Amino acid sequence: MSSYSRRSFLKTSLIGGVAITCINPDKAFSSLTDQDIQGSSVSITSGNDRADMAFRALQPFAKQIKRAIGNRRVVLKPNNVLIYVPLACTHVDTLEGVLEFLKSINKLNNVIIAESSASGSTLEGFDNYGYYRLLSKYPVSLVDLDDEPFEIMHVIDEKDFRPHLIRVSRIILDPDSFIVSVARMKTHNSVGVSLSLKNIVVGAPVKDKGFTLYSEDKRFSSRAKESKPGTRSYKRLIHGSGIHATNYNIAQLACQLHPDLAVIDGYEGMEGNGPTLGTAIDHRVCIASQDWLAADRVGIELMGIDFSKIGYLNHCSQMGLGVADLSKIKITGETLKDHIKQYKLPDNFDRQIVWMNPKS
Repeated sequence: MSSYSRRSFLKTSLIGGVAITCINPDKAFSSLTDQDIQGSSVSITSGNDRADMAFRALQPFAKQIKRAIGNRRVVLKPNNVLIYVPLACTHVDTLEGVLEFLKSINKLNNVIIAESSASGSTLEGFDNYGYYRLLSKYPVSLVDLDDEPFEIMHVIDEKDFRPHLIRVSRIILDPDSFIVSVARMKTHNSVGVSLSLKNIVVGAPVKDKGFTLYSEDKRFSSRAKESKPGTRSYKRLIHGSGIHATNYNIAQLACQLHPDLAVIDGYEGMEGNGPTLGTAIDHRVCIASQDWLAADRVGIELMGIDFSKIGYLNHCSQMGLGVADLSKIKITGETLKDHIKQYKLPDNFDRQIVWMNPKS
């Protein structure tokens, strides 16, 4: 780029990207309708039963959630980044707690559990994690987003600073979908943490059938498979060949790709080199909120991590996509300070915070 430097591009396009990306304002800000009037609230529960914790975390917002769903289809989006590492993925009991809550507010008539796993067959992952047992108890369907229609969006790459096409699930973008991010509390080796927003932004881009991406963990090397020739994953383009682009792309896409309701399971979190190679940490907490940014902000606090160092969520806060100021977030249920646990950061965390400096 000659007269228009890379630094200028990132400085100006963060603002411009909001105007470009938010072509559907009903979808972009539907999750904040109640919070705009009442302020953002986050519920924290603790206990020894995942399903019960999720159910109780959602209860304070029952009336608001029922009204927000209306006649829309409810899409429960788990985070199944890998199809064979349970610690990296959403536990079936957490999904059951959300389904029981939906049953309690009479909103179980149009519900799907939908995902596009990063690593392989989404439905195989559902089977590995016991999701099929939910079908005998609830009138829900399991959906592989890779099999469904898609829309076109764009991300940038630091190598050329040009827009790059990605295919994104139409189900997640549909304003008639009420998106529930059912995520696990994890650290992340690219952006620090993976909570409710990242589950949606990186889960919504689809991959071609036959594409596989297996963990570097040698424990699972015997399960490795080669991708079918010519296949690709559009999720990988979000990383944009650098830390600046990764954080920018997530924030830009968040204008349309975000949950209407956040549920974060911290019963057993992942610390260290997440989102796939980390280790378990016993935490026994659950978070719920209609303001996904407030939910992620509280989640980061519970993990003992400095919020100012998490790039994409700071960008989202500056863009006004939710509330990230703890003094403006009402906490219900458990007291936040009583459940803070220090999560071990990824080994490369010091290199991740390069986003805080301008890209030259």
